[in-house]
Amino acid sequence: MTRNDSIKKLRDQLVRRRDALHRALEGDLSLLRELHQEKTGDVLDAAADTVQDELNSQLIEAESRELGAINDAIARFDADCFGNCEGCGKPIPITRLRAIPYATDCIDCRRKAETRTGGGSSVLWNRVFDNAEVDSV
Repeated sequence: MTRNDSIKKLRDQLVRRRDALHRALEGDLSLLRELHQEKTGDVLDAAADTVQDELNSQLIEAESRELGAINDAIARFDADCFGNCEGCGKPIPITRLRAIPYATDCIDCRRKAETRTGGGSSVLWNRVFDNAEVDSV
């Protein structure tokens, strides 16, 4: 499969994901509205509702961010610049685009950006617990 064919297939995936996110957001928002209209029973019910509201709003926020990234990626496709790194201008490898279809940068530029902003961490997370002390009972 050529790069252009792969990119067209990725665009179709982005459109399907965008449509699914629209449906999910509509459902999440209607559920949130519905929960706000219900009367709570007691303090514990109110606390549980507050926790559920927070979880729902965080889910909506994450879905909204992804939806924005997908819309931007579709716009880049329509502008014929989809799949090119915004940092260096080189083509983003198809394997990266398959993993993150709305990626705007290649792995090298992403690593450089994370290092500059402090987003990169020197902690080896798969080794965090290697030297951890065991709690005594």
